[in-house]
Amino acid sequence: MAEQQPPGLRERKKLRTRRTLCEAALRLFHVKGYEETTVAEIAAEADVSPRTFFSYFASKEDVVFHDTRARADRALSVIASREPGESAAALLARVADAVLTLEGGEDDLVLRMTPERSGIIMSAPSLQARALHLLFEFQRELTGALREAFRGEMDEVEAAAAIGAFIGAAKLAATTVMDRGGSPEEIVAAAHRAAELVVQGLQRLGHQDSP
Repeated sequence: MAEQQPPGLRERKKLRTRRTLCEAALRLFHVKGYEETTVAEIAAEADVSPRTFFSYFASKEDVVFHDTRARADRALSVIASREPGESAAALLARVADAVLTLEGGEDDLVLRMTPERSGIIMSAPSLQARALHLLFEFQRELTGALREAFRGEMDEVEAAAAIGAFIGAAKLAATTVMDRGGSPEEIVAAAHRAAELVVQGLQRLGHQDSP
């Protein structure tokens, strides 16, 4: 398989602009409030025009959840890449590594802004509703993908239970550590550890692991 080429100058510039907009928006939301912050203010903070803002994001709400789709696609890609004979536990362990291992770039922004973004979401009912909707849809997508990857080996209830436990444990562990004031690194580590604990409990799921 050919090596992936690094992004060109134009793409790097677009990524920098996107990151700058995210940082500016989240900073303003945290300091001023989500509802009180306008798109014009975000654009000014990022030193771009409102038109440029809308070329990257459809709304303020989309900035808050700027990484959600990419993270979901990363998880779905891992599940779709299931190797012959690979167990559900091993596959979900790879999903946890792919989704919860932060490797710089936009991942660094996600890590640094985790507590602030959580506070922003909890401050606005519309964001809370969007977060719940996205979480539910993410779980539905992963459940469908897992069942497809284990066609004939896992039924819909087993797939739903596995994904529900996997996502729920990681989410609750991260929130628990966040609530006690843990650092961004501790929050991510807690989510990863919780996911690993669930994976350990899934060792027999999928007939490949049966004794």
